Amino acid sequence: METNDKQLKDVIKKEYIKCAQDPVYFLKKYGMIQHPMKGKVPFNLYDFQEKTLSEFSVNRYNIILKARQLGLSTLTAGYSLWMMTFKADKNILVIATKQDTAKNLVTKVRVMHANLPSWLKQPCVEDNKLSLRYKNGSQIKAISSKEEAGRSEALSLLIIDEAAFIDKIDGIWASAQQTLSTGGQCIALSTPNGVGNWFHRTWMDSEDGLNEFNFIKLHWTLHPERNQDWRDRQDSLLGPSMAAQECDCNFITSGRTVIDGIILEEFREKNIEEPLEKRGIDGNLWIWEPANYTKDYLICADVSRGDGTDYSAFHIIELEEVKQVGEYKGKISTRDFGNLLVNVAAEFNNALLVVENNNIGWAALQQCIDRGYDNLFYTSKDLKYVDTQHQISNKYRQADKNLVPGFTMSMKTRPLVIAKLEEYFREKSLTIKSQRLIDELFVFIYNGQKTEAMTGYNDDLVMSLGIGLWIRDTALRLKAEGIALQKKTLSSITSNQGVYLADDKEDDAWQWDVKGQKESLNWLIN
Repeated sequence: METNDKQLKDVIKKEYIKCAQDPVYFLKKYGMIQHPMKGKVPFNLYDFQEKTLSEFSVNRYNIILKARQLGLSTLTAGYSLWMMTFKADKNILVIATKQDTAKNLVTKVRVMHANLPSWLKQPCVEDNKLSLRYKNGSQIKAISSKEEAGRSEALSLLIIDEAAFIDKIDGIWASAQQTLSTGGQCIALSTPNGVGNWFHRTWMDSEDGLNEFNFIKLHWTLHPERNQDWRDRQDSLLGPSMAAQECDCNFITSGRTVIDGIILEEFREKNIEEPLEKRGIDGNLWIWEPANYTKDYLICADVSRGDGTDYSAFHIIELEEVKQVGEYKGKISTRDFGNLLVNVAAEFNNALLVVENNNIGWAALQQCIDRGYDNLFYTSKDLKYVDTQHQISNKYRQADKNLVPGFTMSMKTRPLVIAKLEEYFREKSLTIKSQRLIDELFVFIYNGQKTEAMTGYNDDLVMSLGIGLWIRDTALRLKAEGIALQKKTLSSITSNQGVYLADDKEDDAWQWDVKGQKESLNWLIN
């Protein structure tokens, strides 16, 4: 009997050592998982899961771009269980978009732990829905994503689940790096969610060898039980856009971008080109086509807040073909920006100059007014109409208390501007030349009910273009139509208002036309 006991102990010892040395062997032989249909079943790893698990054990940082339902959360849970079982004092933290999501991974660890043979099972000192702690000092905890996550504790392993969907993850990673500095590991896994976010940037840098992350791409075709019929059904079940996100590991076709990524990629391939010239001290005024004095242009500008975090930007749009022929994006004083706008607008055939008048925009607008530029865009305070042509003098528009210089972005106008921007790209009815603009559009997303740039990015070029397109389609037609529209809208504000008319035959050039009677307005001009 003693001989048998000794032999059994020797076998257990060898088996224990073998499990401790190889997480793949450990999980294949002793791992149990909760199947949604079959209940508790052995964790029979697929080939791609075995390879992925092996890479966990030899690489400090791993980033995984994956399709849905490949069992990667379960695999990560199994790796965590192996680390806790065979290594003392390991601190593992799971971060996800929601606490319930992180809790699910901890639950997978708890299920596997409960089904280990007694000689492998570490005694617990804490076991609840959000954490599991062993007597050997190793533990795993689940928390929701927030910037201070993991800031105060040294980590052996950080698991970031669905990393592409976590807000403020840049702050989380900045904090986590300090806690991993003693040799801790990181596993960041996610389906794609558009471009420009932390997960996308980190993945791209890992492919280029610019960071420490080992990159692992897991396409849906790696699953041995899936075929093209399965993939086609996903289009029907999820819709093409969501199916592309969940199955294809394609950043371009995924995400919440306002403009479809496939359309943006098409624009990039067909239209983007280097500018004919780059002007200015900073080289940020890009010109693709010189001014053509037989054509009409619109310049639409977004003025920076002046806090150094964003840019002043404008586009030069040829109106008939809706073609981008110039662009500026740079950090510049409002005075210099106003001067630049006037100079460029004058060069491009006295272009209609549209400047957003929110906040600091007034300073740039005032500079344009002080310079005497006579083709500024004015809008009504109640937005019942827009004024679009320069046949009526700025002096008239300044005198009308209902008109303000520039374009006012508001809760009323912003959805209209965004809708017009999306429409133009969807219908492919404009020509874009700028790589800078396309880059901004790739990170211009739906954030709940809002449309805005991803955290850490700017949307100055995007918004100025949207404003320009909305104004063009809403109020700017062919020149003759524009004049007619202008007179109609201006004269219909109230029953007793009219327009100032220029009359070169009289000394009094500007007169108020009210019911056929004319009144001198020298007092107003003076």
